[in-house]
Amino acid sequence: MPPAPQTSLERHRLADHTVDRRMLLLAGMALVVGTGGALGAWMLIKLIALATNLFWFGRLSADDAVITDASVGVLIIVIPVIGSLIVGLMARFGSDKIRGHGIPEAIETILFGESRLSFKVAMLKPLSSAISIGSGGPFGAEGPIIMTGGAIGSLFAQSFHLSAAERKTLLVAGAAAGMTGIFGTPLAAILLALEVLLFEWKPRSFVPVLVAVMMAYSWRPYLVGSGPMFATTLPLPQSHWALATSGVIGLIVGFEATVLSTLLYRIEDLFHKLPLHWMWWPAIGAIVVGLGGMVDAHVLGAGYASIEALLAGSLALKVVLALLIVKAIVWLVALGSGTSGGVLAPLLILGGSAGFLVGQLLGGDAGFWAMIGMAGIMSGAMRAPLTGAIFAAELTGLFDALPHTIIAAGSAYAVSVLLMRRSILTEKIARRGRHILQEYTVDALDLLQAHQLMTRTPQTLPGSLTVGDAVAFFASEARHRSYPVVDGNGRLLGMMSRTDAFLWQSDPTLAQATLADTVSDAAQPVAYPDTTCGIVADLIIETRNGRVPIVERGTHKVMGILSRQDLLKARSADRRAETERDRFIGGISKA
Repeated sequence: MPPAPQTSLERHRLADHTVDRRMLLLAGMALVVGTGGALGAWMLIKLIALATNLFWFGRLSADDAVITDASVGVLIIVIPVIGSLIVGLMARFGSDKIRGHGIPEAIETILFGESRLSFKVAMLKPLSSAISIGSGGPFGAEGPIIMTGGAIGSLFAQSFHLSAAERKTLLVAGAAAGMTGIFGTPLAAILLALEVLLFEWKPRSFVPVLVAVMMAYSWRPYLVGSGPMFATTLPLPQSHWALATSGVIGLIVGFEATVLSTLLYRIEDLFHKLPLHWMWWPAIGAIVVGLGGMVDAHVLGAGYASIEALLAGSLALKVVLALLIVKAIVWLVALGSGTSGGVLAPLLILGGSAGFLVGQLLGGDAGFWAMIGMAGIMSGAMRAPLTGAIFAAELTGLFDALPHTIIAAGSAYAVSVLLMRRSILTEKIARRGRHILQEYTVDALDLLQAHQLMTRTPQTLPGSLTVGDAVAFFASEARHRSYPVVDGNGRLLGMMSRTDAFLWQSDPTLAQATLADTVSDAAQPVAYPDTTCGIVADLIIETRNGRVPIVERGTHKVMGILSRQDLLKARSADRRAETERDRFIGGISKA
């Protein structure tokens, strides 16, 4: 009897996607996670408003408040320092994972921490961010809500028996839901999940993320408000050069993103040289924030009012210059000090300011060019071109401007990847000794099938061979560690290895027994010619058999053998396709 089909093969079938019914389970769980993300966004907004009212107006209220309306005199320097001292203490005695802007920590948890975030982080991250932003920290709420929403998804997932990959799906679903709850940009949130957080594009993760995002979007009108966050009616430029101009602005803000990222980590290095515990660093950075606030109070806080004014084109040039220069300084110093806050809102202000100023030279509506700058800098800094292009359109409701935001985002992305090895998000992770590759490719092992790599008509041992002769064969002639054992019709009976020969030679009673009576097929992994090489690699790992026989379906005749060395050929071929260059037209093909 031929060996029974292996369970490893039964778990796989040739299809365009690897998916099973657990996708539906995760989608159902994403309904809860999406609701949690929306509630987390609402809670963070209210906490920021509460902190802003307490620090700047001395009142207990969760109503919207703008720092520029406050008249506090010299306390404009003291208040950010107080807030940063509180954040430093929370990080020191609570959890140091609340430091920074949240997205790198989320990525690191996904890739290296089995997508397990703690309840402590879920509580402390929004609270510390609210204190930081409310006391004047020049940050946005998006990084903290991504970390908070991710923690909600992770904690919910940890309550059930799920794999690390499934926990990752719900963590990212919570993060995307939180972003949707804050900004009302569901498509951009889904794209951010795909471009930055998931590190895969599979139905198993895509569908639950979509469900969570749309659940959060459904809750948003009741919790935060409906419509685009910065709804505007900017006129599109009528010039034939408008698309080219958008590309030029993308190049400029892409370079700006590169400079900002470089300066951020230079400043962080300087803080690491201070002879003080890192708990005190945010307070030192807050002094610079306060001084910047004395120059222009618009640089304090999340700055959403400044974003709205940039899009409206209503700011004076000197205010825009202050936003571009002073906001950059206070944001870089504060973030480099390790306090808690997001990067997206400051990037939108800095990119929007650059676009606004360039727009003064180009003519047309300066607010439109500010929006183009926002799309470009988000793409260049976060290495998320599709997210940047769609986010700007969803944020303003100007979907007619998509061709312009796409070319700006693409140009900024091109500049960023050429000039910087890592993004503003991944550089922090790299400094902790981790390497991340933000490219999606099809695994060569999953693309090739066994018959394309196997050694055909391999040497086999007949089942009629005695154990004694087989042991002698391994002692003198064998070139491989194992060989298929076949019957008279070439059907697989099992495998014999050097280990078998070593064990059998110490038992004289087996010398005259045949291999057909001795070998066992109970745990022998097999594959078929159309089995993907990725599944064969899984079989080798699961069974620790370095050579897997490839058999014909039905007859179970041995057609070939696939070894670990053969599998490495797939990577070699893939690398050649990347590096070897040929010309086929206009000359003789030559590698």
